[in-house]
Amino acid sequence: MAYGFAIARSPVRPSERPMQRVVVITGPTASGKSAVAAAVARRTGGEIVCADAYQLYAGLPILTAQPSPEEQAAAPHHLYGSVPLDGEMDAAAYARMAEACIADIQSRGRLPILCGGGGLYIKAVTHGLAPLPPGDEALRTRLAAEPPEALIAQLLALDPAAAQTVDLRNPRYVERALEICLLTGRPASELRSNFAAGPRAEFVAHAFLPGRETLYARVNTRTLAMFAQGVLDEVRALEGRPLSATAAKTLGLGEIQSLLTGALSLPEAVKAIQQATRRYAKRQGSWFRRETWMQLHGPEWPGVEALAEEIIGALQVTGHSLLPPRTGS
Repeated sequence: MAYGFAIARSPVRPSERPMQRVVVITGPTASGKSAVAAAVARRTGGEIVCADAYQLYAGLPILTAQPSPEEQAAAPHHLYGSVPLDGEMDAAAYARMAEACIADIQSRGRLPILCGGGGLYIKAVTHGLAPLPPGDEALRTRLAAEPPEALIAQLLALDPAAAQTVDLRNPRYVERALEICLLTGRPASELRSNFAAGPRAEFVAHAFLPGRETLYARVNTRTLAMFAQGVLDEVRALEGRPLSATAAKTLGLGEIQSLLTGALSLPEAVKAIQQATRRYAKRQGSWFRRETWMQLHGPEWPGVEALAEEIIGALQVTGHSLLPPRTGS
């Protein structure tokens, strides 16, 4: 595994380019992937496509750590804040949105850069999904009211292979897999069996996995920064607005709502969000370590620019003709 060195480049003639590449830049929350994606985009004229289940939602840019307006002005960003808060999302719906966005970027001769920590969402794009049923609001409401342990037991009874194919520590993944089983009468793992065929050839994926201490420190610092940036006012503005079952699971939302009602103190809410985010980051790291088709980077951290240089070098080695950096809008 390489860390942060520049790969030697040689000119690539158009006739040698096998396909239009799509770069995937991923990793746990607070791993620094967004900064790396922005650096790659600046150097190549690329365009960034959101691959985070919660950054897709409008109205929560601080809570979901969406790229800042300044970051989005430095390189084109797509799909961030594009879904209303009452809109349901799942991997299949996301894949349709992302694939259309990628095709549009490629039609303009640009490099698509898929960036985010949504492992299943990314895999739906890179590997494809068998046709899945749309979400059923009534069923989702019923499932959300049941204890996580009961949902896991029901899922494993209907789909024993889910123990290997679903992150059972992620309630959203468990609920969606169980929903698929109940709506189709077939195991969700069977419908997603095409994952075993591997990713589509045009995708080149890089996952960043900083050391645990580094990652957890970044999570704790970012949580504090969220409050300094006005996340309380952001969540307070949601009062009375309908939220989809997916949006309601946004990390930190429940704790801040409890803070606003007085059920939690500020220190208690901060501590709870930090703990929940660290656990989420740990689950994400476990997911990406299983994805052997991805190039893993870590736990050393050579820096944003060094990682961007490595990704660009790898692209040129595999035959992608890079555009010069953007000089304007």
